[in-house]
Amino acid sequence: MAQDSTAVHAELAGELVRLVGGRLLDPLEILLDGAGTGPLRERVRADAEMWAARLLGPADEPAVALVARLLAALYPGDEPFDPPESWWRTPLGRVTARRVGHPARRRVAFATAGAMLGITRQGVHDLVSRGKLRRHPDGGIDSESVRERLRALAA
Repeated sequence: MAQDSTAVHAELAGELVRLVGGRLLDPLEILLDGAGTGPLRERVRADAEMWAARLLGPADEPAVALVARLLAALYPGDEPFDPPESWWRTPLGRVTARRVGHPARRRVAFATAGAMLGITRQGVHDLVSRGKLRRHPDGGIDSESVRERLRALAA
């Protein structure tokens, strides 16, 4: 059963507040020797509501650009972003899968495709055999077909 859009928005905004706080503001507060980050935390709470609305809204371009900004800020590194399968079940993971697919891979393993879709690996095999997902020529599943499937389900 699909979640109410207000609940999805609240869940996503809450996760964004927790992620930005934990990954960016908490370390900053430690680095600044306890200097207050209160105003920044208030700003993040307000912005998280707007970010969630943009990520869940109808316009693709601003949502895709915001996903890129969020992933770059929250998961910096020298390697391409490749989250564990469990990440795809988070509110940010679900919206990322729907908006951009896998942000760093043109093909994903069957298990990753399943995690992105919220189904089992066997469910992915079934969707491939029914022509609902495409295999990638180099193996695995074409990540764009996962995104297309999620968008079709959301429509």
